[in-house]
Amino acid sequence: MAVSHLECRECKAQYPLEALYVCEQCFGPLEVAYDREDGHRDLGELRRRIQGGPQNIWRYADFLPLAGGPPGPSGRLASRVGLPAGCTPLIRADRLAKRLGLREVWVKNDAANPTHSFKDRVVSVAVTRARELGFETIACDSTGILANSVAAHGAALGLESFVFIPADLEEQKVLATGIYGATVVGVEGNYDDVNRLCTELCAERDWAFVNINLRPYYAEGSKTLAFEIAEQLGWELPDRCVVPVASGSLFTKIAKGFDEWRALGLLEGELPRMNGAQAEGCSPVASAFAEGHDVCRPVKPSTIAKSLAIGNPADGPYALDLARRTGGSVDAVSDEEIRAGIALLAETTGVFTETAGGVTTAVLAKLAERGDIDPDERVVLVITGEGLKTLDAVRGTFETHTIAPTVEAFQDGVPQTVAV
Repeated sequence: MAVSHLECRECKAQYPLEALYVCEQCFGPLEVAYDREDGHRDLGELRRRIQGGPQNIWRYADFLPLAGGPPGPSGRLASRVGLPAGCTPLIRADRLAKRLGLREVWVKNDAANPTHSFKDRVVSVAVTRARELGFETIACDSTGILANSVAAHGAALGLESFVFIPADLEEQKVLATGIYGATVVGVEGNYDDVNRLCTELCAERDWAFVNINLRPYYAEGSKTLAFEIAEQLGWELPDRCVVPVASGSLFTKIAKGFDEWRALGLLEGELPRMNGAQAEGCSPVASAFAEGHDVCRPVKPSTIAKSLAIGNPADGPYALDLARRTGGSVDAVSDEEIRAGIALLAETTGVFTETAGGVTTAVLAKLAERGDIDPDERVVLVITGEGLKTLDAVRGTFETHTIAPTVEAFQDGVPQTVAV
């Protein structure tokens, strides 16, 4: 598919492929539109082309909003350099499935990306587009994980970077951003306050704010999760996906990726049921879903899942529509359930996730307990970040045993269990 133009998601007005993000006519969000005239190409040849591509997101270059032709022998265009994101593991989680009474659960572990989160996908696309448009400075507003990725990609490409974060962000995320040499700006307030400030700065500075004026391109990077899941499942669709919801962009763009490949004939079957996951302390989308509303009422976040703490989600209405039309839902879980979700995933799969993954795992457990999931379904659980980013969330959740250096002390002081 060739990238064509930007298009308003509401009134369908068209705009050139520039650093634009909001419709001048109705103030709706812009997204990338593609020319689908190549939809009749040989599917076998297209699959071989993808499988012969580089082991990163650029194997899907034909479906991303960038200029230029396909990657060369090195697996990338001249502009596609920096940190190689994507091609993360899809793990069959039989022990987790058994614990929940399900037949088949897969964990898409995007903590295996360079900065240990799915944000490397979206930042790779946004920064590549920023270079194509001639920007020399990149920036973002972030709840922490995006900040890590922008700072790292800026360092890899030699671009100046500015990241704006809530001043009370977890220390691990701040350290993992500043180490790359980015200018880190802590803003007094929550994420929505940070976002408002950056929107103002975006109008004044000739900077590429990856999730503001480059948001249409940035968001497209999330589609690569859908492409990888389908390819790793043998060119098949899952029956259900459970995905964390912050702004709602990841949730909707995974579905868009599946839809694009369905339209081309690369995949057959219905769109998976899409289940969104939020924390109760910041659940505007889950609340709107439960109340039957089509729009989200903004909230003030108060949750340990700070990476999902967006009180006024830009893609909230689209996430609601997607969940409803696919037979899914958007659910919320408490902080205690989030901690239990982190532990459940770690104990059954060996994957240590940050709090957003605890939210997603806890929602999967809630869906299974409620009987919403058919035991024969193939379910994909999307894990977006590494647990080392949110260590405070698991402090005090397990016990250590201190003993003298003798066999007797071990036998007397440590409970003996058998792993199952």
